Amino acid sequence: MGRHHARLYAQSEGVELVGVADQDLARAAGLCEEQGGKAFASVVELLDAGIDCLTVSTPTVTHRAIVEQALARRVHCLVEKPLASSESEARAIADAARASGCVLQVGHVVRYDPVMRAVRAVPGVTPRFVEMDRISPMTFRSVDVGVVLDMMIHDLDLLVMLFGGEPEEIHANAVCVLGEAEDVCNARLVFPRGADGIRPVANVTASRLGLKTERKLRIISEDAYISADFVERKGRVVRKTANQQQLDEVRAQLAAGADLSGVDYMSLVADEPLHVVPGEPLRLQLDDFLRAVRTGTRPEVDAEAGFASVRTAERIVASAREAGARMV
Repeated sequence: MGRHHARLYAQSEGVELVGVADQDLARAAGLCEEQGGKAFASVVELLDAGIDCLTVSTPTVTHRAIVEQALARRVHCLVEKPLASSESEARAIADAARASGCVLQVGHVVRYDPVMRAVRAVPGVTPRFVEMDRISPMTFRSVDVGVVLDMMIHDLDLLVMLFGGEPEEIHANAVCVLGEAEDVCNARLVFPRGADGIRPVANVTASRLGLKTERKLRIISEDAYISADFVERKGRVVRKTANQQQLDEVRAQLAAGADLSGVDYMSLVADEPLHVVPGEPLRLQLDDFLRAVRTGTRPEVDAEAGFASVRTAERIVASAREAGARMV
């Protein structure tokens, strides 16, 4: 991921890519040959070069130490997801960011995905039930954490955003196959009652042992159904078009046992494609970060949002253990 961040910085107007820090100096040097800047053997050397911003794209367990060094020098940080590997570490990073006054953005890049932006742009949708599937073959890229912090964390961030807060009830289970951390997990999350008195729920599945890649989202509300496929980069929106009188008549006929097999269901609803505007999610995320740094405003995914996702993830893992899952 660091390679992609460096590429985008190098292409950004008004930004100088000062350098890349990597314990593998040869790898850093190779990247700098492509994108510019200087190769550094440590984060301290990079900070000494006098940078304004830093992207942290390292193993999750190293995030706190790196970010705290940067914030102490008043350097703004974009931290790849997850913010940390535990609630306590995430809380410490969030507190440090608040105390420093610097921008800290968490790389929950799915918020910036054009498909998710299209979903959020659909008017008049109050989610009652959400279903999310995030499945892929094992990449061995983020094996320092389980699938909840590696993959499901993206969907947890989206759910906290959609429902405006963390779940109040969690039921989960998980399976470990290749290591001691979970590789497959399913969780049912119950969120606080909304203004309408309804407790919305979400069903989330993540697996890094799939035979193919799937990224799907379904949202059911009172008046609309949204389905989105992030791999195919498309989706559909189904809305009621029948007026209340028509619906009441159909309900009455059903209650009376009438034969409605001749009724054209599609005349009662409108089915239309989701309007997805093309764009590179990582570029949109970086643009938001640079905007926040330049204006001093809050990025869309700040440290508190990152903390909420990590805490929810930790609660899911704890629930899976309580259900009998054998995991670290």
